[in-house]
Amino acid sequence: MNLLSATLERVKPSPTVALTGLVADLKAAGRDIIGLGAGEPDFPTPENIREAGKRAIDTGKTRYTAVDGIAELKAAISDKFARENGLSYSPSQITVASGGKQVLYNALMATLNPGDEVIIPAPYWVSYPDMVRLAGGTPVIVEAGIEAGFRITPGQLEAAITPKTKWLIFNSPSNPTGAGYSPEALKALTDVLEHHAHVWVMSDDMYEHIAFPGFEFRTPAQIAPALYDRTLTVNGVSKAYAMTGWRIGYAGGPEMLIGAMRKIQSQSTSNPCTISQWAAVEALTGPQDYIAESVAVFLRRRDLVVAGLNAAEGVNCPVPEGAFYVYPSITGCIGKRTPKGTRIETDEAFCRALLEETGVAVVFGAAFGVSPAFRVSYAAADEVLVEALSRIQSFCASLT
Repeated sequence: MNLLSATLERVKPSPTVALTGLVADLKAAGRDIIGLGAGEPDFPTPENIREAGKRAIDTGKTRYTAVDGIAELKAAISDKFARENGLSYSPSQITVASGGKQVLYNALMATLNPGDEVIIPAPYWVSYPDMVRLAGGTPVIVEAGIEAGFRITPGQLEAAITPKTKWLIFNSPSNPTGAGYSPEALKALTDVLEHHAHVWVMSDDMYEHIAFPGFEFRTPAQIAPALYDRTLTVNGVSKAYAMTGWRIGYAGGPEMLIGAMRKIQSQSTSNPCTISQWAAVEALTGPQDYIAESVAVFLRRRDLVVAGLNAAEGVNCPVPEGAFYVYPSITGCIGKRTPKGTRIETDEAFCRALLEETGVAVVFGAAFGVSPAFRVSYAAADEVLVEALSRIQSFCASLT
């Protein structure tokens, strides 16, 4: 008898998590490795947030809480949605989980039946399709390549919708490309969705605050109030406040959906870490200066990395609107050979050779659904990025 579930055959491990583990192993073995695969800010969590976590410990706030969040955090989230997004959510319409990933997973598990389809624009965050498969649904990939600015069109969205469509997963600014939808481009998509009452919207707004000058962030329910009752607006504190390890994600949505997600969470993890919840209260209600300061650093790094990658032979790197990633095309490198004789047939082969021959670790584009490309996270010190870019340029110049 096979011990393992057949469900496991539908999914694969996260390539980004696997790369992070490989980088750690290589460094432990003494290799000179520059890891540009991790999707997390390299800054420390702001001091006021750290202190709030310490106070929670010192004052005994270490017990179980309500399954999907303490009242104080739900109130802070409600205020955030109203203040920054013009969205009104009562506490019963808000859920808090152990990271944004759990929020998305809970929603999919609570709503998908076999045969249900979920539209996912590509390039996509690596976990979206596999979470859909785990929940028994079918991912429907809609590709938007570099020539489209990594943004799907209303026509593509319309063509992808069928009677089986349950969700559209929307992410702007995007992981892995950093591409964002302007209010006008988003309105064009929501106009399509308004004509399909059976399609719900899962808006992953995790990079809302890492947006660069010239880009105006909007979330779907804000652009199209008619979609409010069938939109789950997902966010968290991990990227904006450098709190990835604290594991707090949250969402606002219809009370019926939030209740179903609460039921899933009650039988899996139960409440998120209490200490982290109190730290998140401080993140959302305390001083917000940190965000502008960190975005200024990311902007400088973005421009450094885009220029450096575009100086590499065979590489074409667009300028992203937000997040801390770039997603350069390597069409000009495919079919060539490395000095060690490795033929570059795919972006995975390119990234493997780059790691083996230069010690620079990036994530291959096929993991995100659009090839040939790779993702660079520029959440690293400037001097580290300069050295990595030098190695990438030398590697690309060496291909023949």
